Amino acid sequence: MVNTKIVLLGYMGSGKTAVGEHLATVLNQSFIDLDHYIEINQQQSISAIFQSKGELYFRNLERKALEELMQLDEHQILSLGGGTPCYYDNMDFLNAQKKTVTVYLQTGIEELSNRLFESNNLRPLIAHLTDIEQLQEFIGKHLFERSRFYSSAKIIIKTDGKSVEEVTSELIEKLT
Repeated sequence: MVNTKIVLLGYMGSGKTAVGEHLATVLNQSFIDLDHYIEINQQQSISAIFQSKGELYFRNLERKALEELMQLDEHQILSLGGGTPCYYDNMDFLNAQKKTVTVYLQTGIEELSNRLFESNNLRPLIAHLTDIEQLQEFIGKHLFERSRFYSSAKIIIKTDGKSVEEVTSELIEKLT
């Protein structure tokens, strides 16, 4: 149906993995989560890589993995880590790829806070935040810093109040 690579980006909790998996099923394409791909290749978790080798090392691994995945001929759905678009020239690199569409799953601060607050202990970046107001402030600051990268995606879909199925349908509609 869709003859292209689809790269999903957005803040943590925006639904990149859930939408990516559902979209892959609907389009009968493969789905790859960039962080998971790195963890398999490195045989350790992203948090362990950050702790043992630092963020710069991780961002280098991330870029190399991105380049590897973009060289594959197969059509795939790829979800990025929330920070991936903001390092090196990753967004320019992705947007320059032939037969590749970047998609920003844009989710508001309140919705992200509600989604993430329940699982913040699972996410090292926000585990230290103890109340929802702190989380909202943290997310707001990050979204402000990242907005120019995120908004350079070829397609932007607002996800607030929408199910995974609704976001997937809207995306398919925009792709065809």
